[in-house]
Amino acid sequence: MKTYNQQNFFKHTFCEFQPVDDFTFQEKENYKSKSESSYFYTENGVYRKSNHWGRVANCRWKIAANENYKNQQIVIGFAKWTDFYPINSTEKIFFINVNFKEKTARLQTKVTETAKKETFTNHLFTFPEAQKRIKQITHLFKDDKWAEYYAVAIKDLRFDVITAFISSDITLQQIKINLK
Repeated sequence: MKTYNQQNFFKHTFCEFQPVDDFTFQEKENYKSKSESSYFYTENGVYRKSNHWGRVANCRWKIAANENYKNQQIVIGFAKWTDFYPINSTEKIFFINVNFKEKTARLQTKVTETAKKETFTNHLFTFPEAQKRIKQITHLFKDDKWAEYYAVAIKDLRFDVITAFISSDITLQQIKINLK
């Protein structure tokens, strides 16, 4: 696994920054981007002050924020150098965490705090594979038309289909066919 630092963390990486309330940026930050994001480097990681998260240039940086967060709000986040992962890699280091109650799917790395605490049994994907599957899961949650041909309650059907989808390399189409 690649080691990240202030010279390379901004090159094709995925990271989930943790919000920080009690950090004050110095007048002279380590770096300020063209889009006005400020960066302050430490030995352990980087602070980022920005009003845009998600797709950042060639990276995918998220802020672990509460449900009230809206893009364009300025938020300060911190990430350790060990929290950055390559997105242009063929390594399968990502898994999909689904919240059926909230109807959401999140991309996570196999070394997140949650995964460290559990015996790791989740199916792993490359970044592009995981992103594509999350998009398909979001569609499954939003649209019910696909379920009209099954004699099962939509809630149960969604659970079965999505669970199979995040637990294997089988395509969504094949899972649907297998359930008929």
